[in-house]
Amino acid sequence: MESTTRAGRVSAAFVRIADTLIDEYDVLDLLHTLVDECVDLLDATAAGLMLAGPDGVLQVLASTSEESHLVEVLQQETGAGPCVECYVTGVPVTIRDIAGTGDRWPEFKQAAAAQGFRSVHAFPMRVRGRTIGAMNLFRTDTGELSAEDIAIGQALADVSTISILQERTIRESAVVNDQLQRALNSRILIEQAKGMISHISTVDTNEAFQRLRSHARAHNTSLRDTAEAVLNRTLTL
Repeated sequence: MESTTRAGRVSAAFVRIADTLIDEYDVLDLLHTLVDECVDLLDATAAGLMLAGPDGVLQVLASTSEESHLVEVLQQETGAGPCVECYVTGVPVTIRDIAGTGDRWPEFKQAAAAQGFRSVHAFPMRVRGRTIGAMNLFRTDTGELSAEDIAIGQALADVSTISILQERTIRESAVVNDQLQRALNSRILIEQAKGMISHISTVDTNEAFQRLRSHARAHNTSLRDTAEAVLNRTLTL
């Protein structure tokens, strides 16, 4: 019964995602939906997406918690960690016990431990032989992922890639780079807006993002436009 229920949840998740891809959609909101689904379906504590800009530097695009965001930012800044290795090699990286990695990624190990994460699983975001980023799954317990979990995780990473680079735009490298840069620029605006909401309303950044996302959905506007309104002080959340 449990497997049937889970199969139904997986199917429902992909149906919801497919529905959003038919018409115009807010790519950042979709990516946050994807990482949320990843946590739910794969029994994880947190998840996030790191995307490489045209310069090849990884940046955090979406995360389910501030804790996972901090760990991913550290990898971005140091250029070392399982998520970075996944991006560089283009193959999944599974670390069943972060504490047992020795001197491989000392700063990552310390940051992960500080946030309570004990294992991490990274899936490459690939398109036609090119890796554009990685989707990362964090857990507070140790252990491997099952073959089924790995397949679902990679499928979610692949859908993330499709959502950023629609098939008709993939053919032109310049268009791909423009799409990547726009997504990254949008993320910066959202981070700034989160900070402003957090400061003005005295709430944590997770709550600030939920307010931003809820307003965007309620008013049928994009996260980017909502963030710009907050930064322009024409909107207070």
